Amino acid sequence: MKEFLVYTLLRLGLFAVTWVVLVGTYAAVSDQDAPYALLGWPLLVALVVSSVASIYLLRGPRQRFAAVVERRAAAASRRFEAARSKEDEPGG
Repeated sequence: MKEFLVYTLLRLGLFAVTWVVLVGTYAAVSDQDAPYALLGWPLLVALVVSSVASIYLLRGPRQRFAAVVERRAAAASRRFEAARSKEDEPGG
C-alpha cells in the first residue's frame, strides 16, 4: 500500500510545515515565550489550514490512493461473486 504511505506522509509533512510557519509567525509577533502558547491555537489552526490545503495540494496522491483502493475492492467483489456463483451451481 505504497500510495497510502505516501499520502499519509505528505499529509503529516504538510501539517508540520504549517505548524512551524504558524509558530514562527507567532513567535516573531508575540512577546510570549510560554511553551503552552505553541501547543494551543497554532496547533488547531495548523490542523485546519493543512486539512484545507491538502484538498488542493495533495489531489494527485489522493486520487492514486483512491484508485488502488477501488481496484482492490473490485477484485474482492469479483472473488466474492465467483465464490457465491460456485455455491449456487448444482453439485457445487
